[in-house]
Amino acid sequence: NMEFTKSLIKGKLVKRYKRFFADIKANKEIITAHCPNTGSMMGLLEKDNHVWISQNDDPKRKLKYTLEIIKVKNNLVGVNTHLANKIVAEGLKNNSFIEFNNLKSIKSEVFYNKETRFDFLVNKNNKNIFIEVKNVTLFRDSKISEFPDAPTSRGVKHIKTLIDASKKGFKSYVLFLVQIENMKYFKIAKDIDKDYYENYLMAKKSGVQFLAYKCKIDPKQIKIDKKIKIIDE
Repeated sequence: NMEFTKSLIKGKLVKRYKRFFADIKANKEIITAHCPNTGSMMGLLEKDNHVWISQNDDPKRKLKYTLEIIKVKNNLVGVNTHLANKIVAEGLKNNSFIEFNNLKSIKSEVFYNKETRFDFLVNKNNKNIFIEVKNVTLFRDSKISEFPDAPTSRGVKHIKTLIDASKKGFKSYVLFLVQIENMKYFKIAKDIDKDYYENYLMAKKSGVQFLAYKCKIDPKQIKIDKKIKIIDE
C-alpha cells in the first residue's frame, strides 16, 4: 500500500495560490506547503477545511511540506496527484484490480509514440495492455465522483491516442482513481469539459475500456478499495 513514511501533520487550510502553494495553519503558525495538484481543485478549497500535510527535510527541496489530504463534507480527499501512479502500481502488484490480476509484467511510463507516454504497460496472458491513470478529486453530489475538474486538453489528447492504440489492436484502459471516500459512482463532468465527454464516448465505441476504483484514505496510507460504477448521463 502507499504508506506515508512519517505521520502526516494536521492543520487547517488558509488558502491556495499561484497553483503550487497552499498556506496552512498548523501548530499555531502559518506554513507554506507545496500543492501537488495542477487541477482547479473545485469544491476543495474552503478556508478552514481540515488538511493533512507531509514533511520532507531534504535540503534540496524549496518547500519542506506537501499538501496530501483535504477533508471536505466529512470525506477525506487525496489531492496529491503525484501519488496516483504509486497507488495504482501498488494495486497492480497486490492484485487489487479485478481486471488486472496475475500480471506477468508491469512497466511504467511507457512510450506509445514520440509524443505520448502511457502510465502503465502491463502484460496479462501474453497480451499487452496500456493503462492511463486519471486522479479524481471532484464531487458535487454526496455519492458521485467526477472528472475533470477543469477543461483538460491533455486528457483529450490522451483519449485520442488510446483510440489510435485500440485501432492498432492494443487493449487499452483509462483508470479513474477516485481519491475520495464514500463515493458510489463516477461520471464524466460534461458540463465542465464537453470535448472530453465526446471523446470519451467515441473511445468507448472504439473499444477503449473505462474503469473507476475508489481509494481507502487515511493519514497513514492510501490504497485501492473497490471498483465503483461509471454512469453515463
